[in-house]
This record gives sequence, C-alpha cells and structure tokens, in this order.
Amino acid sequence: MTLNYIAGEWLAASNAVPNVNPSNTSDVVGEFAQASAADVERAIDAAFDAFRAWSHSTIQTRHDCLNAIAAEILSRKEELGRLLSREEGKTLPEGIGEVTRAGQIFQFFAGECLRLPGEKLPSVRAGVDVEITREPVGVVGLITPWNFPVAIPAWKIAPALACGNTVVFKPAELVPGSAHALTEIISRAGIPPGVFNLVMGRGSVVGEAMLKNIKIAAISFTGSTSTGEHIAQSCTTAHPMKKVQLEMGGKNPMVVLDDADLNVAIECAVNSAFFSTGQRCTASSRFIVTDGVHDDFVAAMAERMKSLVVDDACRAGTHIGPVVDQRQLDQDLSYIRLGQDEGAKLVAGGELLSRDMPGFYLFPALFAEVDNRMRIAREEIFGPVATVIRARNYENALEIANDTPFGLSSGICTSSLKYASHFKRNAQAGMIMVNLPTAGVDYHVPFGGRKGSSYGPREQGRYAAEFYTTVKTSYSFGGNI
Repeated sequence: MTLNYIAGEWLAASNAVPNVNPSNTSDVVGEFAQASAADVERAIDAAFDAFRAWSHSTIQTRHDCLNAIAAEILSRKEELGRLLSREEGKTLPEGIGEVTRAGQIFQFFAGECLRLPGEKLPSVRAGVDVEITREPVGVVGLITPWNFPVAIPAWKIAPALACGNTVVFKPAELVPGSAHALTEIISRAGIPPGVFNLVMGRGSVVGEAMLKNIKIAAISFTGSTSTGEHIAQSCTTAHPMKKVQLEMGGKNPMVVLDDADLNVAIECAVNSAFFSTGQRCTASSRFIVTDGVHDDFVAAMAERMKSLVVDDACRAGTHIGPVVDQRQLDQDLSYIRLGQDEGAKLVAGGELLSRDMPGFYLFPALFAEVDNRMRIAREEIFGPVATVIRARNYENALEIANDTPFGLSSGICTSSLKYASHFKRNAQAGMIMVNLPTAGVDYHVPFGGRKGSSYGPREQGRYAAEFYTTVKTSYSFGGNI
C-alpha cells in the first residue's frame, strides 16, 4: 500500500483504495492510503512547526532543494510519464511532455529563489528610508485536480517552497500514483521534515479538514467551479480569513474568420478540443465560425476526425486516450444526448468504442447547428465534445465568444492583423491565442482567467509570488540608527 507523507515519515492509513488504469480497467496501478482528518491535522501541525526555520532558510538552500527536485524529475521523465499516462489516460507523449514541464517549473522557481524581489524607496519625509519586502504567508494548502497530475502540483508546490512557505498537499483521488512519485522525489531533495506533506483522500475529509484548520494561512485550488465557490466561501468567512487562489472551469471559444488558413484552423481546433481527451480547462469547446467558411470548416473537421486514433494511452500511434473514469464518461455521454435533444446536429463521432482491453473509450463528438444559448454551449463538459456556432461576421463572432460565464482562454484564427489585434484587446479572457490552440501555455508566464474561471492572483511565472508572499513596508529614520 502506498503511504501518506507527514512530518518526514511515510505513514500508513486504516483504509486504502485501488487506482485503476482507464485504458485497461483490469489493471490496478496500486493501492493508495486514505488520510483521515486526524492525519491532516498532524500534517498541518508539522508544517506549522517547520515554518519558522524554513521561512528563514537561505535562498541558496531553497534553490538547491528545488534544483535537485527538477533534476530527478527530468532524469526520470519517461518513467514518470508512463505512470501518469497509465493512471490518468492521456497519451504517452502527452504524459512525458507534462512531466518535462513539471521539471522545468521546478528549474524556473529554483532560479526565482535567488531573485526574490524587493524595493528601497525614499520617503516623502527627510531622513526616512522605505523598504518594501515580500515574506512567505505561512502554511499553504494545495488542492489539485486529476487532469494534470504532475504539472499542476508542480506549479503550486515549487513557488510555495521557493517563497519560504510550508506545504500540505492534497492530490485528486483519481491520480495518487503521480502525487506519490512526486512526493518521493521531494523527500530526497534535502527539504527538512514537515516542510512538505502529502495527504491523500476524499475532498470531503481531507479538503474540509484543511479548510477548517486555523493554522493554514492560504489555500490554492484547481478544480470544479462548485468546489471552488465552496472553498472561497469557507476561506473568506474563516477566522482568521485565509488567502485563496482558485482556478476553475472554462468554456473556451475559438473564432474562425473567413480569411483564416483553413488547414491551420482545423489543426488548432482538433488539438484544442480533443487532445488530452478534451479534459483540459483550456480546451476549446465552442468553435465560432463566420458564414463564408462555416460549411467548409464543418466538413473539414468531420473529415479530419476520421484519422484520429482513440486507444490505449500508452500504445504507440494513439492520438486520444480514454476518458478518465466511468463517472466522467457518463457525464460526456449525457451531454451528447442533451445536445441532440436540444436540436443540435451531431455531425461526427460521439460513440463508445471497444478495444483489446476494457476501458473508458469515447470517440470525440462534433456538433453543428448550435445556438450559444444551448446548455452544450454554456456548460463545461470536460470531455471530447465540441460545438460549431455560426456567426455573421467578426463583430458577431466576438460578441458570441464573450457571451459566457467563463473567461480562461480564447482563440482566433485569422490572417488579418486588424482583427487579431482587436481580438487580443477585446476578448474577455485571461489568455488569448492567435492561430494557435487554446490549450498549451508556457511555464514561465502567468496562467489564469477572469469571470467564473479564476479568482485571486495568477499562477506560474513571477506572478506566482503575488499569492505565495505577503508584502511588508518598513520605515527607518537614519538619524536614530
């Protein structure tokens, strides 16, 4: 049985759950310990006790620890990528790519340890100096989703440790193997006991214990909108209040104009909507296509989809792996039925598939004749289901693109500098893509959205310090020193 990691020790639990391979449900990846509320309390106490020493550790110490983590991740990227793909279901190249990105994130924040920013300013008063510094916030609780089981933990853990915080980490229940492997690497990097802790288990147990504990100063969460709203309410009504950072849903549009290169647009659309089985918050599920190219786009998409291979995530030649589990598969199928009931036209895909081994295989679905008021155009499905919405012109397409409660990523395919520039300025999203898939971002720049997609400071890059530090302003009168 794979164990939790608390106060520098690997600890068993009273019960465990199997981790099942979605490409082959007869393959059990492992048995993973479920932490109790008491285990969570112990982890938080350990992090609280370790905070003072770690927050005052040298920047070289933190740099060396994070650099060691990065080096081991990158040296084992094929092995860790295969584990990731086996338990989550994304293709092996995607799994290896995600692990590589995680290693690069730790490399980046190892460097950030050596350049934590501050300012020294003159006061408006004679003889007074002002210093503005950043200090760690304390114990941070990190709650991560199943769809990026290595990269998302990395982009939370690395800046938290780099800024001098201590960590209690709760991964998603569906992907404990990747979390455990990452924790093993962290445990060997020279970080003192209690600075980093892993508690696996249900959100109703582990997550709630984190929210209720007054020793946790901040919570960073990536997951569903409903859970995010619950966390925000809990953090802002707690005494004392907790700092909170939320990354939630998306219903990302991709606008395709008459002047777009159709081949580029099709490849952007297929990548955005269907790769990683559509299980990305940045996936594009609304293609908003102007009249002049609409019919050609729909026909070309249906033709391009014929060449997609849906199979075992670790099998060579697979383009799209299985859906992560039965619950998500049922949700995808229910939305496909809903789209047909709403009057949309299913022009390609949407059927269950049988493969050599039992798994959650679904061929991607493409709907046309969709109205943006339909539920399949407004609610996040989180699967390989995309819709095509007809627009009269660019202005109408932009209006439809912005007509959503979400605002994470937004794309446009066009050869017009005028429209590309206007779209970048006026699309209501945190990230804008021009002639690129809506999914796929760099590790050294900020990640996040607006409206119902995100709340709080941005993640990744130098902007991560906004969440993982608090600002202190200090005044000194030179005459008395």
